[in-house]
Amino acid sequence: MVTAMTTALMIKQVADASGFSAATLRYYEQIGLLPEASRTPAGYRTYNQHTLDRLAFIARAKQLGCSLEEIAGLTTAWEGGRCGPVQDRLRDLVAEKIASADRQVAELTTLASELRRAAISLEGHRPEGACDADCGCVGEPAGASAPATAQVISLLRKPDAEPTPAPAIACTLSSTQMDGRVAEWRALLAHVTRRLPMESGLRAEFAASVPTQQLIGLVAAEQGCCQFFDFAITIDGRGIALEVRAPADAQQIVVSLFGVPA
Repeated sequence: MVTAMTTALMIKQVADASGFSAATLRYYEQIGLLPEASRTPAGYRTYNQHTLDRLAFIARAKQLGCSLEEIAGLTTAWEGGRCGPVQDRLRDLVAEKIASADRQVAELTTLASELRRAAISLEGHRPEGACDADCGCVGEPAGASAPATAQVISLLRKPDAEPTPAPAIACTLSSTQMDGRVAEWRALLAHVTRRLPMESGLRAEFAASVPTQQLIGLVAAEQGCCQFFDFAITIDGRGIALEVRAPADAQQIVVSLFGVPA
């Protein structure tokens, strides 16, 4: 490991210390992620400790799934020498990536459920001749059952290593934003077929007409502004449902936003 950096570093030393290949270092310089390197009289690139610090920051951003374009914006803030603005920008990016990852999990979970249902339908009927309406090869047979095991997309708050105070029962949206959010929920909740009581909340079951991706995106957004809610989207033989839980002091908010369980 390279420590004291009072002397210039050659590209191989920087590559060994940072974990980035020499070709990657040259590419990062070409696209502006790294400043143009100094040169020896013989034309070799040289670097300093600041370059290694910058590469450590770039490595962390890549670990968090940031694109090179996003990293370019972050390094501009990082060069300012103050952590606060960097944290703010990185926090926003991480929040977006959490929502995106949750959507991808939901999409894959839905696909897995559909594949399991297809596997069941392919075992139910094997015609002697050509494929027919019940063999599962050209469509889903009528009455095909879904797997009994529920597939759950959890959007519960993740436990921290250290205990943290419970989130305040408050929403970070402005009054105008809140009006728009309520309208979005009303449009989606129009697809609810029934609401069932649950401990600390309710379960809203949806008709097949519910736009699933819109539901997932709205739940992720709601979790971001009202962290006292705990959400889980379930996909199983009963269909798609949203389970909402909240502290005792927030039960009236659950009812006013998601409806009264019957």
